Amino acid sequence: MNTEVNRRPIPLAAEASVAIAMGALIAVTVWGQLVARQGPALPWLDVTVGAVALALVPVLLRRPVPGALALTALAALSPGATAPATTAALLVAQRRPFPVAVAVAVAGVGAHLVQGLWRPSGGISFGWWAALIVVSYGAMVGWGTFAQARRALLESLRERALRAEAEQGRRVAEARMMERTRIAREMHDVLAHRLSLLATYAGALEYRPDLAPERLAKAAGVVRDGAHLALDELRQVILVLREDEEDGEDGSRPQPVLADLPRLVQESRDAGAEVELTDAVADPDALPAATARTAYRVVQEGLTNARKHAAGTRVRVALEGRPGDRLAIEIRNRLPAGPDAAPAIPGSGTGLVGLTERVRLVGGTLDHQAAGGEFRLRAWLPWPA
Repeated sequence: MNTEVNRRPIPLAAEASVAIAMGALIAVTVWGQLVARQGPALPWLDVTVGAVALALVPVLLRRPVPGALALTALAALSPGATAPATTAALLVAQRRPFPVAVAVAVAGVGAHLVQGLWRPSGGISFGWWAALIVVSYGAMVGWGTFAQARRALLESLRERALRAEAEQGRRVAEARMMERTRIAREMHDVLAHRLSLLATYAGALEYRPDLAPERLAKAAGVVRDGAHLALDELRQVILVLREDEEDGEDGSRPQPVLADLPRLVQESRDAGAEVELTDAVADPDALPAATARTAYRVVQEGLTNARKHAAGTRVRVALEGRPGDRLAIEIRNRLPAGPDAAPAIPGSGTGLVGLTERVRLVGGTLDHQAAGGEFRLRAWLPWPA
């Protein structure tokens, strides 16, 4: 049982209400004894016991067990303490463990039996008096125990609801963080591709100022269009990453699939890269959307890395796979060597790290290595039947 809950202080207003009610019951009981004049006539004892019992009410509310025992001792002397002593058993049962409540109730029954022996109540035998006392205390203990169990249940349900709400909030925060991480990887893939194209065209304009005016104009137009596309991609990502946006706009944009690979390759060719595409994929429309998206990003990252670190070399892209087997992707390019090699475009070095994680999330594997004078990027993605 949660003792912290059971021992919380009682508000002053409730304490005053209990004291007033106890004072009224004590006054009625003492007045009844004075009027009835049954048993030994001890008016001063009844008044004194009643006054002391009323003074013990604040003690009872703050320290139920000592207050209940003190009232129980007074109940053995006078009926003036019967009402507060019985109420004390109820309060102990509400705020303390069941064995303690039973012990206080047994003490209360004993005290009232002593009272019934030396100050018998007229009109009722001692046996019935004892039965009435036992039933009364049993009812008080049962009522108080039920109230304590109900309060503990409500506290438990309230705590569980708070924990569930906190857990839900944590899950929402984790989901948002995962989505933002995914979008950040997406931003790296897309912007790196766009900006590497711009860098390639800008490099051509720098190293070939003798180009014909129409070719210079075409290259400048490609740079301008590429910059606009890059800005548009960045705007879309930033809209999703904003903390105050509940619904990002990325869900409304079509996601890339295998059918978009020729366009991706053509963009690289337009930028001056020599790309050879071998597509041996059976039934590409049957490829799951997540796998198709990942395959597109693998090829995009491979072409971007080739433009960054091996500009001017031939890039070979090969895809092969079928339903029920797997989709294999291989991207190869010669490593630049010699003084005539084009300068590499600086990179963050995190592209392949994010790509590895993206491939792993769809159940695939990614491998990259430089061997035999060429760089190889290979990915294997599952393709269920």
